[in-house]
Amino acid sequence: MNPGISPGRIQFAEHDGTFILKFVGEVRLTLCSALDATIEKIFTALNFSAIVIDLTETRSIDSTTLGLLAKLSILSRQKIGLLPTVVTTHADITRLLHSMGFDQVFNIVDTPLPCPDCLNDLPSQDQSEETVRGKVLEAHRILMGLNESNREAFHDLVSALEHH
Repeated sequence: MNPGISPGRIQFAEHDGTFILKFVGEVRLTLCSALDATIEKIFTALNFSAIVIDLTETRSIDSTTLGLLAKLSILSRQKIGLLPTVVTTHADITRLLHSMGFDQVFNIVDTPLPCPDCLNDLPSQDQSEETVRGKVLEAHRILMGLNESNREAFHDLVSALEHH
């Protein structure tokens, strides 16, 4: 393994009514089930005032993960009328978020939060190929709904997954 690149992980904390998700390293679809389960858990709690996604230590993030983040924002707006905040300090990640239309569904800021020490890694989840495909499909449909360039970019992938 390349020592410069850490395998991706997602950390989670709840701190004074704020849910924090911190993405570290290369975040890929292998983490999507744990992320999706955590998103569901956040919205069953409903006793919080903010959601923050910390991407300050993210090296790369795949489109499935971005789609699940878009889902998080949509649920947040529907259920509690709140726009989540994304913290990003890397120009390439910030550009990616803007190109995906995330500035419409998140507050994007470049000031890292004082990070609580209570962050824990999300547990990994065993998942069938079928489950992963379903989450990939859902995530990309959500991204396609954000803007026209996403619709064009992911159309073929979504078609292929739907007809698998």
